This record gives sequence, C-alpha cells and structure tokens, in this order.
Amino acid sequence: MKVALIAPQVTVINEPQRGGSQAFLSDLARGLTRRGHDVHVYAASGSDIPGATVIDTGIDPQTLAATLYRASSPAPDPSLAEAAFAGVYATVRQTRYDVVHNHAFDAPAVALAAGLGAPVVHTLHLPPDRAVTAALRLVSQDGGPPAVATVSASQAQAWRRAVRVDAILPPLVPTASIAWSRSAGAGAVFGGRLSPEKGAAQAIDIARAAGVPIDVYGDAYDAGYARDQIGPRRDLPGVTMHPGVPRASLWAAMARAAVVLYPSQWDEPFGMAAAEAQACGTPVVAFARGALGEVIADERTGFLVPPGDIRAAAGAVTRAAGISRLACREHAEAHLDLERSLEAHERLYQRVTS
Repeated sequence: MKVALIAPQVTVINEPQRGGSQAFLSDLARGLTRRGHDVHVYAASGSDIPGATVIDTGIDPQTLAATLYRASSPAPDPSLAEAAFAGVYATVRQTRYDVVHNHAFDAPAVALAAGLGAPVVHTLHLPPDRAVTAALRLVSQDGGPPAVATVSASQAQAWRRAVRVDAILPPLVPTASIAWSRSAGAGAVFGGRLSPEKGAAQAIDIARAAGVPIDVYGDAYDAGYARDQIGPRRDLPGVTMHPGVPRASLWAAMARAAVVLYPSQWDEPFGMAAAEAQACGTPVVAFARGALGEVIADERTGFLVPPGDIRAAAGAVTRAAGISRLACREHAEAHLDLERSLEAHERLYQRVTS
C-alpha cells in the first residue's frame, strides 16, 4: 500500500523528538515501511527518519511558531497555517496514494485535505478543539467523510461529543528496541516538554516530598513556564535538569530509575512516556487523568493517584519498590507494543480503501 503521512509542520521530526506525536510518527513510518508498505512522510525542513522516506515540504518550522499548541492558551488563529498546508497538499497531489493519513494538529490540515483523490484519515492527537471540529464537520458535508481516529479510548469519548470517531490508533512503543532492567535503580525521572500540561514542576515537588532525587529531561517548550515554574526549582537539592535527549538516552535513564513520574495537569490524550517507562521495567506514578488509566495497570505497573495530590503521589513513590519490574516489562510487551498499533493502522487502511 502506498501511504502519505502528513506530519505536524510546526516542528521537525528528528532526535531529540519534540513530542510524543512526533516520536510516534517516526515509529509508524519505519514500522509500516518494514511491513512492506511504500510510505512517504511529508515533514518540515530538517526532518530525518532513518529507514523511512521523508518528503521535505520546504517549511521552516519557525515560521509556524505562533501555531505551537499550548494547552493553557487560546487556540491560535487557524489561518496562520493555511498557506503552509495548501503547499503541502499541492505536493501530495503530485503522487498517487492509496491512503493519506494526516497527523497535523491544525484545522487547515483537516479542511485542505478534502479532494485529494485518495481516502483520508485524520488522527486527532490533542483534546477537542473548536476549529478542528468545525473543519471535520465541513469536510464531512462536502462529500464522503474522512476517517477519524483518536489515540485512546478516553480521547475518543471526549471527541465523540462533537464528531464521529472511526477508530482508536494508540501511539504504542517499540518495546523490542527498548532495553530494560530487572534491577531497581535509584531516584525518579521525569521526561517531557517543559510546559504547564506536562507537570514537570509537580514532578519535582513530588520527588522532594518523597525524599528522592529526580532527573528532569526536557526543553523549554513554554518559555514563561520554564522561567516561572522550573527556574525557582532548578537548583533545589536533589534536582538535576537535563535538556531534551534522544529517545534511546531517555530510555536508558528511565531503566536506571526507581520510578518515573507522570503528573499530568491535563486530560492526557495517551501518555507515551508512561508506556516507555514500563517497557524499561520501571513503575510509573501518575495523576489519574485522561488515558493514563489505559496505559498504567494501577498497583501492578505503577500507581494512579488523585489529580493534583502531591502527598498521595509522594506516598506512591515510596511504594514503587514493591512493584515487579518484570510485570512492568511484560505489560508493555503485551499491551503497549508498537506492532499492535501497526496492525490497527493496517486494518483501518484496508477498511477505507475497500
């Protein structure tokens, strides 16, 4: 099958990845290629996916910086991305594809994908958005509606209040490529962008309340948040800050840790770092929000505590030593492995092309 994957154009796709959707798109492209599909990834200039074909859209991500998603801010003006995606789809039209699969977050990426001459799939990586909802409704009125997927059952439930959801395509992780440790390590790890919704500041507070050191890996996605919330915590005892690192390096850090912290401040659409942590054999302590209950087996591969409850999370950190690291790994292999997601993608592609 010949497949076009449309990447978010606001960031490049390369290591270190800028987010979970970018990391998964890289895994998806390589996985589908490995399974014999002819896959083209339309990505911003500077993108690189070893083992997959990347089509340079000629877009400088910096020109779209104003469209960068921030959960705590109003949605950006959709028109800012219109010219970019008009150009992307003009290039896509030059090649005949069996399926065009859009992973971009912007409403124009949905609206302008109509009339491509191939079945279209849109994966919604983010919580419900008015502009994206309006675009999906509009293109559904103009002809055969595109297929719509979400990344978790929790997210599907939220989106189904506004649009039809045809499939769940979770961004599962390549467990075979992730080395794990049977032996418990020391300290806590947080890995993710430094923005309000991901909860790096809360991770630091939890670790300090539990009396354990923490290594925080992530770049300043939100400059104000990094300055106001991370800055005052950066030099606290037991806190070590690291920039974003390639995924293999983050996996190694997770495997060395006693626990990975995931105190999301929003309804997490999926929670890829929580899945990766379990593949490393490391239990996860998380706030019970969004899809994290689908990723973490509470009291077997980690602990889900009430959202915002730092004290409960700190208590769970001290209990994490009782979690079997083998159980974490086995859960990841059985339920969170990339091959399951690739199979789900193939089933949907076959359905929309039949």
